[in-house]
Amino acid sequence: MMVLKDLNAILEELRPQMTETLRRWVRIPSVKSEPQPGAPFGAEVRRALDTALADAKAMGFETRNIDGYAGDVRMGPLGVNPLAILAHLDVVPAGDGWKTDPFGAEMDGDRVYGRGASDDKGPAVAALYAMYAVKLLGVELKREVRLILGCDEESGFECMRYYAAHCDMPRTGFSPDCTYPVINTEKGLLHLELAGAYSSEGLRVRDIRVGERCNVIPGLASALVEDDGNLKERALSAAAQLGAQATAEAEDGAVRLTVHGVPGHAAYPQAAQNALGQLVRILGDLGAQGALGTLARRVGDEYDGLGLGVRCQDETSGALTCNLGILRYNAKDGLYASLDIRFPILISGDALVKHIRAALEPEIHVTVEGLKQPHHVSPDSPLVAALLDAYHEVTGRPRECVATGGGTYARTLEEGVAFGCSFPEDEELAHQAGEYFSISGMLTNVRIFVKAIENLQR
Repeated sequence: MMVLKDLNAILEELRPQMTETLRRWVRIPSVKSEPQPGAPFGAEVRRALDTALADAKAMGFETRNIDGYAGDVRMGPLGVNPLAILAHLDVVPAGDGWKTDPFGAEMDGDRVYGRGASDDKGPAVAALYAMYAVKLLGVELKREVRLILGCDEESGFECMRYYAAHCDMPRTGFSPDCTYPVINTEKGLLHLELAGAYSSEGLRVRDIRVGERCNVIPGLASALVEDDGNLKERALSAAAQLGAQATAEAEDGAVRLTVHGVPGHAAYPQAAQNALGQLVRILGDLGAQGALGTLARRVGDEYDGLGLGVRCQDETSGALTCNLGILRYNAKDGLYASLDIRFPILISGDALVKHIRAALEPEIHVTVEGLKQPHHVSPDSPLVAALLDAYHEVTGRPRECVATGGGTYARTLEEGVAFGCSFPEDEELAHQAGEYFSISGMLTNVRIFVKAIENLQR
């Protein structure tokens, strides 16, 4: 059995090293970019993977680099019923609104600030040091423990598909890429691309170029619109009626309408305010026609799918969410947009697509870019029981399972759940400015993961 006093002493000694490891990892701007030889997701993502594997190797672990797509860190009897811990090293773009350098890994108290600090580099560091603590404690392992580090979680899981095709993917495990206690239900993920023609009727919109990722809620959005003489006043009035924070300034014989919202993760729209959705709705109120007008009426700033005819929920997984994450619109290229939809486990993804096409066509053509079915693990499974026990034993908090709209690597396993790393009272800042990971929180996570590894040896 784990001796808590010994673990506390080990963690106190390792604290400076853990802090420096996290800061070095966060300083690498591992945003997906153009592929290069040996770096399928770009040079910086490959640098993040190389750095993590080098750190693990220096701790005495067996490591593998799977052609730059992913890597793993292994301990115990290799090949014996591996327990997977799945984390990712890629991050979304920094975005706007930062008060610190998003890749500076600056510290304030015990917090390390930076893009990817909590999603998912901090949890990955916590998992690595939990394995190291198990090693230092001399815990007898009856099965392999394997930390799998992916490089394309934020853009489609290509890394995990490659890993599964080239390695023995474990059957069971957990991903520290969400919240506690245990996330045993993940909603389905539907990524739609929308295309339509430019309309010169009604409001003349010259250009819209907003958003970088469909799973990020834009916190800032603007459009250049031809001035009809009183457009500025009408635009500000429409924004005020909507309750949007907006500015309107003259620019090259037109008006630049800018909306300020609150950025966030597409899985949690209630905690954010989609500036792009508000902008589109304002443009619809001002007279946008054609595909843009349809987008304004059917989507706008709604995040529950009501205008698309797909609002729904179930008791296990909660409500459907919808995020308008990207919009490009001009006379040359027409309209391009993306929708990120998270749907309950009792709903068919194909049925959703059918309803959405009926709502948007013929003005907007709908293409399914990605569809992942919902994922659910029984709350009575031995995996869930062992993790809940670890959480309770370290924190004293209740054992319970919850659902999420987030999509984690857990769904790539036959029996996988999300487990940590944020606690129910923590701020949700993934994909937002000001993202951070606290060192005190990291230490608690390490304690929980050590206990989980021990429990899952039974």
